[in-house]
Amino acid sequence: MNYNAGDLLRRCAEAVLGSDIPLELIISDNGSGDNSLECVRAGYGEDSRLSLVENGTNLGFAAANNRVLERATAPYLLFLNPDCILQQDTLGRLAAFMDATPDAGMAGCVIRNPDGSEQKASRRRIPDPCVGLVRFLHLDLLSRRLKEQRLDLVDEPLPDHPVQVEAISGSLMLVRKAALDEIGPLDEGYFLHCEDLDWFARFADSDWKIYLVPDLEVVHHQGACSKGRPVRVQWHKHRGMVRFFRKFQARAYPLPFRLLVIAGIWVHFAALVSVEGIHRIAQRSRRALKGAAAP
Repeated sequence: MNYNAGDLLRRCAEAVLGSDIPLELIISDNGSGDNSLECVRAGYGEDSRLSLVENGTNLGFAAANNRVLERATAPYLLFLNPDCILQQDTLGRLAAFMDATPDAGMAGCVIRNPDGSEQKASRRRIPDPCVGLVRFLHLDLLSRRLKEQRLDLVDEPLPDHPVQVEAISGSLMLVRKAALDEIGPLDEGYFLHCEDLDWFARFADSDWKIYLVPDLEVVHHQGACSKGRPVRVQWHKHRGMVRFFRKFQARAYPLPFRLLVIAGIWVHFAALVSVEGIHRIAQRSRRALKGAAAP
């Protein structure tokens, strides 16, 4: 799914089409206003493996992916962010793992930042509302046991073999089509963020497993499609968090706790917006001072 990914989309397509296995590449574009599609057409428009679907407007992540599912006929479907760059053997080795692991409904690999560090979402647990509330209220400072309750697992040593995990990075998800047909597509009630967590939770309720293949790595230029409107992105993210909590977790808790969790999510959003506003004011002030100091 593409939305103003710029030249990263061309680089992503180049890497995918350079894979060492037969494939088809479908790009679902959400009304991009930059030159990302033109760059891909210029470089690979004559490649019969490439299909471009222009949605004309921003449908969101889930809807844009779901719209093109019927075009995909392969036994494995890769959901890939346009700012994620594969290696030549990434897809072949992931597909070989899926072939050898019949209960694998989804697989991912280690996701690296451009500087080589592992991204937090590379391997993680399904978010727990109690852990989230503890972090938000800074109660983890009072107890070492609470402090060690992490959702992200990147501080733990990488396993030396494929392992089952609760969640991988939504930037690269190789899904078995048979599992997708059983579990269903992404929930279009999410616009951006948390639709992958929704999927992971639905996989957890099935017989299909999610695996991390740790000897495979890709580079993810995180946020390339959303850096222009950070507040709106955070709004969609927090709205997604509320939807996920209500859909999968709220019924297990009494009403006061449910209200506290939802209030905490929106207070967290308000705090982020305030920080972003202060940052923008500071930037404008620095620019004004530089302009006034110029001869």
